[in-house]
Amino acid sequence: MKDSLFSQTDAPMPAAPGPARYYGTREKRVFDILFALLLLPLVMPVIAVLWVLAKCDGGPGFFSQCRVGQNGQGFQCWKIRTMVEGAEAKLHAHLADNPDAAAEWARECKLSDDPRITRLGGFLRRSSLDELPQIWNILKGDMSFVGPRPVVHEELARYGSFQGAYLAPKPGVTGVWQVSGRNDVDYAERVRMDVEYLAKASPAFDVSIILRTAAVVVTRTGK
Repeated sequence: MKDSLFSQTDAPMPAAPGPARYYGTREKRVFDILFALLLLPLVMPVIAVLWVLAKCDGGPGFFSQCRVGQNGQGFQCWKIRTMVEGAEAKLHAHLADNPDAAAEWARECKLSDDPRITRLGGFLRRSSLDELPQIWNILKGDMSFVGPRPVVHEELARYGSFQGAYLAPKPGVTGVWQVSGRNDVDYAERVRMDVEYLAKASPAFDVSIILRTAAVVVTRTGK
């Protein structure tokens, strides 16, 4: 994909800095571990309750999927399950019967009206509570609290020549996209935000995104 991916926006694409510009990985890792350990006593009971509710809703409580991590390394990204059993077959059937939905999926890799999402799953996604198990990914070192949203391998091609902006940092539980009107942001703008994050990344910037994420969770603007 060429840089014309960004033709939908008027603002110029910031230059994608190389990994050397990305602030100290050791410093960021220490912050991630300490913050995760601080949150763990609060988060674990919530995860346990949500796991039970998801189990009672039918199917497993957890869901994992292979995502692309730092430097292209794959890892299993964990969430509370928000979809029905047989979700992939249901998606394929829905896209085959609905050309508008198929076009939306091809354009954004998401659906505004997704038939796979359970009633509980809809609440979990709006509140972003389905992503709480990713604290395990943080402790393992697969993810960071702040970074690009983890993508599947097929999505990486959408970054074109800006793949380095995704691959240099670890994927994040939250990031610029998640606190910048994510429901109204197209994929091209999402790539722009990941490039911008790599250029601006700093401890202070990460803390500001975490604080803004808390507001997003309270207002339940996820999807």
